Amino acid sequence: MSYANVKKYELRYSDFDFKDRLKPSALLSLTQESAGASADELGFGYEVLKKRRYGFITVATYCEFRRPIRLGEVLTVETWPLPPRHVIFERDYRVTNAAGEEVAAVASRWCLVDLERFTMLLPEALGEVHARCPYRAEKTVEVESWKIPRIPNGREVYRRAVKNSDCDHYLHANNARYADFFLDCFSMEELNCDLAMFRIAYARQAKENATLVFYREDTERGSVLEAREEDGTLISQFEVVFQRGEVR
Repeated sequence: MSYANVKKYELRYSDFDFKDRLKPSALLSLTQESAGASADELGFGYEVLKKRRYGFITVATYCEFRRPIRLGEVLTVETWPLPPRHVIFERDYRVTNAAGEEVAAVASRWCLVDLERFTMLLPEALGEVHARCPYRAEKTVEVESWKIPRIPNGREVYRRAVKNSDCDHYLHANNARYADFFLDCFSMEELNCDLAMFRIAYARQAKENATLVFYREDTERGSVLEAREEDGTLISQFEVVFQRGEVR
């Protein structure tokens, strides 16, 4: 039987938004937890890599919602690593409810980084654990493109400073926090529509006290957003597509 890490989550009130729908940041946190548990099982978890001054850094995540995930639901996240391609490590996730219904599908890309030199490493740097890893080629969702288009003429929406509560053990804003940052570019009225898809990409790290400037451009599909430093340096991108038709 092919490998997968399977983990059940009882969700908290704080995981949901003002319409009792699971927040994208909460879903990113769940997949992050499951990725960590899977890496621990496979022998290249955080504590193992920390001793070598290595770490996995998220490059991009793509999510499709099959339907809104509502308050009171219990979710199971199933995840596995796909065969690496050069310096890109891929990992997919299948998210189901208590009845076994698939409610979301997620794909992610990671890089293995030497934290002292901040250079990207090949899978062979993991040694024996890479050689024996039960990589699985199955995809939960086909990603049309990992590249999010730039928005040079987007309008500035707001600014915020990265603070210590935003940061993780790599001393930069945690990847899941960006989903909240980006969705704060919308009003509650605009977010009455359910999300069909979102994707997020990370270009650079934002550390404590960095000021992020958020830009938005609306498209026929939905909206594309960027977080930039004050000097214009791109930090992260986000695209969101909303469900068409009646809000559930």
